[in-house]
Amino acid sequence: MSNSIKPAALILLIVLAAAVAACNGSPVVNESDGGNSAAISSNANSNGVVAGAASPVGTQPQSLMYTLPAPRTDGETSVEEALASRRSHRQFEQTALSQEQISQILWSAYGVTYPGEGAFQRGGLRTAPSAGALYPLEIYIVIGNVDGIDPGVYKYISEDNIIELVVAGDIREELADAALGQTMVRDAPATVFFSAVFERTTERYGQRGTSFVYIEVGHSAQNVYLQAEALGFGTCAIGAFTADRVRELLNLPENEEPLYLMPVGHKG
Repeated sequence: MSNSIKPAALILLIVLAAAVAACNGSPVVNESDGGNSAAISSNANSNGVVAGAASPVGTQPQSLMYTLPAPRTDGETSVEEALASRRSHRQFEQTALSQEQISQILWSAYGVTYPGEGAFQRGGLRTAPSAGALYPLEIYIVIGNVDGIDPGVYKYISEDNIIELVVAGDIREELADAALGQTMVRDAPATVFFSAVFERTTERYGQRGTSFVYIEVGHSAQNVYLQAEALGFGTCAIGAFTADRVRELLNLPENEEPLYLMPVGHKG
């Protein structure tokens, strides 16, 4: 019997090998990341995250998600120190943020601290209090200069500590124009953005629920202020912007209302 492999058998072996590799979850690497698979999730990791190539600004991108480093709960700055030094900062250095730093900022805003699957919790209890634990807020981050992450608008998926691309490309200049020319939005390496689905709260509490949502975004924004201060960063809460233009730039769903912008970065 010959030791050589016939062509038909060789093709079958190749097909079987490809099937095994797919089942084992070979990583999918975004070409623009230069093969840095450490920052990009595989196509079969524990979170089911799929990474794909980013699309031009203003278009629906392919699926691109980053699993962020786990946040710390043992910082070196006390709550009292952060409260005493908290100020609004409007000037920022042109220095990149790290993935660890944006993870900490986003977690402070609305991160899950007690996982659970209650009727309305959407992943568990969070860093900010919410009327009825209904959690009407949605958190985004507009990234322009963060190590290892492509510029774009990302939605924060708090229960998995993941950010998902919704708009590709650096939109900081356009967002600053929409914020009535406030250049701190353009200069900061990243901006946290808050929107809300009011119906999550008003369906239970009626018109009074509208006030509860506005109160909640204040809770969450103060968390960002204190966390930024603890990290040695600056931030500033911005409510002055053209809502329709912001909605367009961030490609918001119709049921989400834009509420707040908070540029974050090294103090200038």
